[in-house]
Amino acid sequence: MIGIIANPTEHSVVREFFELFKTPWEFYRSDRKYEVIVCAADADFERDTAKLTLIYSGQRLTFDSKESIEITSQPRNNRVLSHNGRQIPIYGDCITFQGEGSSVLRDEESRLPAIDLGRTADGIVGRIGYNLFAEVRTLLTTGQPVANAAMPALDLHIALLRDLIVAAGVPLVEIPPVPDGYRFIACLTHDVDHPSIRLHRLDHTMFGFLYRAVFGSLLDTVQGRMPFRNLLRNWAAAVKLPFVHMGIANDFWLEFDRYAKLEKGLRSSFFLIPFKDRPGQTAKGSAPSQRASRYGAQEITEPIRALISAGCEIGLHGIDAWLDDSKAREELGEIRRFTGARDIGVRMHWLYFGEQSQGILDKAGADYDSTVGFNETVGYRAGTAQVYKPLEAVRLLELPLHVMDTALFYPGHMHLKPQEARKRVGVIIDNAVHFGGAVTVNWHDRSIAPERLWGDFYLQLLDELKERGAWITTAAEAVAWFRKRRSATFENGGLETNAPNGKGAVDSDAGLPGLRLRVHSPGTSHQDTVVGAVVA
Repeated sequence: MIGIIANPTEHSVVREFFELFKTPWEFYRSDRKYEVIVCAADADFERDTAKLTLIYSGQRLTFDSKESIEITSQPRNNRVLSHNGRQIPIYGDCITFQGEGSSVLRDEESRLPAIDLGRTADGIVGRIGYNLFAEVRTLLTTGQPVANAAMPALDLHIALLRDLIVAAGVPLVEIPPVPDGYRFIACLTHDVDHPSIRLHRLDHTMFGFLYRAVFGSLLDTVQGRMPFRNLLRNWAAAVKLPFVHMGIANDFWLEFDRYAKLEKGLRSSFFLIPFKDRPGQTAKGSAPSQRASRYGAQEITEPIRALISAGCEIGLHGIDAWLDDSKAREELGEIRRFTGARDIGVRMHWLYFGEQSQGILDKAGADYDSTVGFNETVGYRAGTAQVYKPLEAVRLLELPLHVMDTALFYPGHMHLKPQEARKRVGVIIDNAVHFGGAVTVNWHDRSIAPERLWGDFYLQLLDELKERGAWITTAAEAVAWFRKRRSATFENGGLETNAPNGKGAVDSDAGLPGLRLRVHSPGTSHQDTVVGAVVA
């Protein structure tokens, strides 16, 4: 059992952190004995019975003077620490300590230790130079800057705490974010922005298509970003465009239901714009006119019905739902009316979002949101591949977005060649295999059609996800699995080695993979026990 000491203002953060690091814990009680104490406050407490005491703070504490801990630097934010060869960005105050210290955690710039480890007659005491729960709050609210997008910071904080506990000789049990039978989760999602080029006549979308199909494709082919056959396909589509508008030729964008064939029985999620010709609002006024879509969900009934029949999920690609709860209810209501589904997930068009958005969507009755990601790069805006509950939400969960096609390939964003993009996405998949969680992919509706023709990369990505052991599913089912994991609890703070005594109240989990119970024993590799649909 881990006893947690934190400032009352951080208690909600503590609770969420231990939904992500699913292991027995409670807020510290002076009448209890703990194997591990984690303190993130300048507080006095009895630690004589704990095998491991970890004290987190980026400021000088009374404890430091009392224990003669020598601090070598003034508090400074935006440091990068190194643990087991991985970088952990620190956004709040961070300090380093005197001497060689421990190589467990070091400041990348100064190479000084950011942890002071000492052994007493009672156990091990670790003084860590930043506030863990302040960092978690930053990640779950403000998020990471683009420069640190590649770092799964929150998952690394969990890994560091786990490693310190196990290295101290304390057995640890957890329910990892890994479904039974798989190594991680992959969510295939598609934002439906432009389902038909016939809807675009002499507007910026049509002219943008022509420019990219004719000139952009030629440049991409010369630079090795596009095969010659795709250049010919794009030029043929440009020639065909007038005939599409006249109704003589087939609309080559109105084929996004091909995803069901490409995915070969895998189920994915499609986010639909509810109303046409609405650009929506920014926080300061009207959004740019080009944000408005030329379609509404009701206008593409036939292909969407086919996708629903194939087991795909339909969600809301919101316009103003991020900013206004009445608009959120209206937009969610349109998708409910269209699909007949009650629980609807959301991803905002153009990834519009604000500090209050998750609370607004929660109040409006959205089941989950999947907007927290980057337009301009791939990676971890919230520092994690896990589904989490925003601090201001009551029920809504957040499924972070990690990989988006336009971020990978568009000029002005990463503008990668396919082999470069495979490396960047491969790192994210490697992290998922190591840490667990869900890799969320967004491949837009027209990204397999001219002028993008990014279907080959998408098929290779599907193959890699399968080969690496992913449970490939819809956003809604991934969120449902994490709800199931969140509902599991532990009794009496621990487990018998061979007899799990966790207890869960899991309802309506038919078809979802089971949970795992992972036991870390000092000196040995961890062992997993499958606990099925209910931890019992």
